Order: sequence, then C-alpha cells, then structure tokens
Amino acid sequence: MSAQRSEKLNWMASHLPEGLLVDAAWLRSQGYAPNLLAKYEASGWLTQPAHRVYMRPRGNLVWQQIVISLQTLIGRDLAVGGQTALALEGHEHYLQHTTSTIYLYGPEPPPTWLKNLKTAAFAYRKDSKLFDKARVSTEPHSLDPPAKASAARPLGLTALPWGQWNWPIVLSTPERAILELLDELPERETFHQVDMIMEGLSTLSPARLQALLADCHNVKVKRLFFFFADRHNHAWLKRIDRKSIDLGAGKRMLVQGGRYEPKYMITVPKDLDHGDR
Repeated sequence: MSAQRSEKLNWMASHLPEGLLVDAAWLRSQGYAPNLLAKYEASGWLTQPAHRVYMRPRGNLVWQQIVISLQTLIGRDLAVGGQTALALEGHEHYLQHTTSTIYLYGPEPPPTWLKNLKTAAFAYRKDSKLFDKARVSTEPHSLDPPAKASAARPLGLTALPWGQWNWPIVLSTPERAILELLDELPERETFHQVDMIMEGLSTLSPARLQALLADCHNVKVKRLFFFFADRHNHAWLKRIDRKSIDLGAGKRMLVQGGRYEPKYMITVPKDLDHGDR
C-alpha cells in the first residue's frame, strides 16, 4: 500500500469511529475515491449497510448509531423527538411497543438513504410546524460526551450519553417531546396513551414549558396540552401563566362523535376515561 493510501486509512481510523456510519458524499468530500472505498470494503475494513452508506463494522447496527452519525459526523441538524424521546428519557413503560418508528425533528429532512437502512423505520417532522424559533445550532454537535459539549442547545433540546464511549444523542426534553407527541393526535396516536404519558410527567419544568408553549403556534397542540394537564393537575401546572398563551379561536373537532370540551373548544373521545379511543 502506498504511503498516501496508508495516510488516508489512518485518517479514517481517527475520524470514523467503529460502529458509526457516513455516506458516499461525506467520504468524497474527504478525498476518498470509489475505487479506494471498494478496496476497503473488500478487505473488510468498511461495510455497506445500505447503498452508498459506509461504516466501520462493530457488532449489529442499531438506530442510535445511525442517529448519532447523522447528528455528528454527517452534520444534520436533527433531534430525536416525540414518543422516541420520551422513551429514551424513561417513559417507555407508558408507550406501546408495537412500532419501531424513530421520530426525528429538524428544519431539513434527513438524507434519502435513511429509508434504505433495515435497522428501524424513521419518521421526519419539520419542527417549524410547531415552533416559531429557529433551532439550528450555531456549531455542529460533536462526539464529546454531553457534559463536555460546548454547543448551546436550542430551546427544549438536550443530550444523553449512549454506548461505551458516551456518545451524545441530541433529543427533545420531556417538555418539548410531549408537545410533539400531541401533534400526532388523533391520526397517529391514541388519546388513552397520551393520557397515561401525561399522568407520569410529574416533574416537568414549568419555566421550560412556559417558554415552549409561548413559542408554539399550533393551537390544537396547546389546547390538548392544557386539557390533559388539567386532568392530572400536576404541581407544575400552577406555575404556568395560561393568560400569556394564545389558544386561538373557534372550535376544533378532533374526534368524530366525541364529547365536546367547552373550556378548550375541542372534541375528545367519549370513553376516554375507560381507556378506549
């Protein structure tokens, strides 16, 4: 092997950790020609979990490795959100386990090759559908453990360490994730499940909730949030300034044949208290 090829292999060894993946565009930008990648693959130094996606092999690929790769090496401004974030933060016992969908939120969609990976199904949501403030980070996320990361997190985002090297997964805080989950009602979530999740959210930050609710422009989500919050009357609810939150005007029929809740002008399932949709 030539000195140049040896140098390229050494560079890749120090910049592409085992178990993380990058796409052909990333490798091309670093000066790796297709014929060189083919040799790396033939030697077993690289594998292709999907067409034009490469990784240094390390055990079975799981979705967390994919997301960490997107957020750090590939530099996509995406965060894990909704029910996936709630599960990561310890609320998985309230969530149905019939789906392996991983919810990603951000200003721009993930690369198209994501759908070709067989590890999990990914669903993308544009976060400007819910929130006004741009949440694009001023600098890319790094592989440093969250405690060492220097990038300021946008509103309602945090990072959790994952794996042997404590790589960070950027995700929504529970306060942001519950608003994202409410946006899935009624088409892709059930009222009963959201009700159980809200019952368990007794330690939310009222200051963070206040900021997120003020930034949220989705009337349906805000009305549903207060409807479920009233049902469980957690201590943090008393510290929310409701008058400063715009709940819009007009009725919202969310469920055909449901019962009307005049306080928030929405329809909800008649048998919600019985655990049915």
